[in-house]
Formats: sequence, structure tokens, C-alpha cells
Amino acid sequence: MKYRGWPGPGELVVGRIDEIEDFGVFVDLLEYEDKRGLVHVSEVASGWIKNVRDHVSPDQRVVAKVLDVDESSQQIDLSLKDVNDHQRKDKIQEWKNERKADNWMEQSFGEDISDEQYATVANELLAAFGSMYAGFEEAAIRGSEALADTDLDDGEIESIVETARENVSVPYVEVTGYVDLQAFDSDGVDAIKEALQAAEGNGEVPEEVELEVTYVGSPEYRIKVKAPDYKTAESELEDSADRAADVIESRGGTAQYHRERNTDEE
Repeated sequence: MKYRGWPGPGELVVGRIDEIEDFGVFVDLLEYEDKRGLVHVSEVASGWIKNVRDHVSPDQRVVAKVLDVDESSQQIDLSLKDVNDHQRKDKIQEWKNERKADNWMEQSFGEDISDEQYATVANELLAAFGSMYAGFEEAAIRGSEALADTDLDDGEIESIVETARENVSVPYVEVTGYVDLQAFDSDGVDAIKEALQAAEGNGEVPEEVELEVTYVGSPEYRIKVKAPDYKTAESELEDSADRAADVIESRGGTAQYHRERNTDEE
């Protein structure tokens, strides 16, 4: 994806050295459609520059800082010397991540995805997560729940989650489910407390797994699991709900497990 607008002053941009002159360097901006900037010789590197070609080469990929933008004259002034090594490394990684996300968009919706749909989905991810890559990453970690507050439809969310889980490498995954617990005897409160303790694992949850059970609205409780992979997370989620059900049913109550929340968020 390339932006159709203009970069703003102070923004870091990724570019490719297109043309080298004695007075400076022309740079094609790889993140923007049909945009090219100029790095004046004084902004190529610190100190006196005898030969610009000693510092840059044709087709070299660079990270530049936007100094000024004049849309009326179609001019973008850039600086290479104002970008430190840390900024350069982070910006290049961000750019690479967005290129990955661009490919994932095609995987999610097909190579013939319309520009309109692409822009709609991309803008939703950008608004919610700051970047398309971050949106796919959150979808890989938390599934459809991560995209619940966007205006994407169910089909779009399902496609993004499926692609994310096939392609995004994450340090952990997070899944959520819900269990309704009801007890009818006089000791019902104690029965539910016992069922919740069982749901939390009674201290027997694997070390690499984080499991949390919280009340969200009678009779519903949320079970949230973080684990190294989906198979483990899903298994621990279902085991947690089963443990709660076994306890509450043995005390004459009822339990119902479901993946989506039934009661409205407060």
C-alpha cells in the first residue's frame, strides 16, 4: 500500500536514491504514490562534503526526515543526516512490516481486491491499531475479539483472523471464552466459588499458561487464556470451562460454555 497524500514535516520516510547531483540527491518515497524528495548536499551527511557520491549510491534504500513540504511546487525537502541509527533501524522494520501486511491483505481478500475495499479495511486497521501490521498481529493474538470494535463486517474479520493465524509469529496467543454458572441450592454461593476455583486450575495450570477468570454479569464469567500456541490455549480454555461445569453440576447447578459474550458490556 502506498499513501496518496503527502508526508508531514518531521516524519521519517523510506526512500530509494533515484538521482545524484552535485547539489544534492533525489529520493523516490517508497511509501507514497508518485512522490519524490530532495536531500540538499548540506543534509546528506554531517561536516563538509567533497563528493556526494562518497556518501550515497544509486538505488540505495535510505531513511530520511521530512524537513519541509510545499505542495504547490510539488517539493519535499529531506534530510539524511538528521536520522540516527536507531531511528533508521526502527523505520526500516516498520516499513518491512507494512509490506508483509500488504501481502496479507491480498491473502485475506484475494489479489483482485478492489482499491475501495483495500482502503476501507486498511483505514480501519490504521485507526484502531496505528498500522496494518499491528492489526494483523492483534488478530493473531486475540482473534476476532481484537477487531470487534472496528466497522469491519464479520466476513472481513474472519478472513483477517485466518490469515493472521497462518502468517503472524507472536510470542503468545490469547483466547477468550465464557461460562454461565447457576446454582439453586441454599449453598449456591459456595458452589459457584468452588466452581470458579476449579476453573482457575487450583494451581495446576502449566507455567507457560496464564489463565484468568472474571465476573462479567450474572450468571456469566469470562475465561481468558494466554499460551504459547493456539492448540494449548484452546485446550486450556475448554479444560477450564469443563472443570467449572463438573463442580457446579455435582452441586445441582448448571453450566453453559460459549465463546461469545451473552450479556452486554457495561
